[in-house]
Amino acid sequence: MPVGAIGALIAALAARTSWKVGVAAALGVATADGLFAVVAVLGGAALAGVIEPISGPLRWTAAVVLLALAAKTATDALQRRGVAATARKEDGRMSRPLGAYFALLGLTMLNPATIVYFGALVMGRRADDGLSASAEAVWVTSAFVASASWQLLIAGGGTLLGKVLTSPAGRLWTALSSSAVIAVLAVLLVFP
Repeated sequence: MPVGAIGALIAALAARTSWKVGVAAALGVATADGLFAVVAVLGGAALAGVIEPISGPLRWTAAVVLLALAAKTATDALQRRGVAATARKEDGRMSRPLGAYFALLGLTMLNPATIVYFGALVMGRRADDGLSASAEAVWVTSAFVASASWQLLIAGGGTLLGKVLTSPAGRLWTALSSSAVIAVLAVLLVFP
């Protein structure tokens, strides 16, 4: 599993806030992946053709949202430099588990490549194996569990990183470097 902009965002959130926020963000991503898996099982190949013409604007929207998040994180970190603030005040709604869950769910749902990917997998397996409804349900559950376990691993790594880098300088470095990574990955989303 590669770490993209969403993974970097999960790690940064967990590092700056808490394990609970990282877990909520990770489960938001896994929920989106699970929903994409359900959609793919129900008609992924047909939907891939519908989504393809609008994949460009969806990619641009995702990139703009990620760039805005990267800029806000960097700006907030620079403004806080030398100021002792709690993590909840630092990150607003995304510093709370429910806010992180819905923010990452929404960001992940903006990725049209995911539905195309899941659709291709389901159609390829159906042609080879003649999947039954129960096999498709197992596949959807497996997709969710695999995504959740990977995203939770990223959140755990971010939490450990946050514990190591708890000084004001460490927190500033974490925020600025994660902002840079998110910005680069957002640009690569549009210009591969």
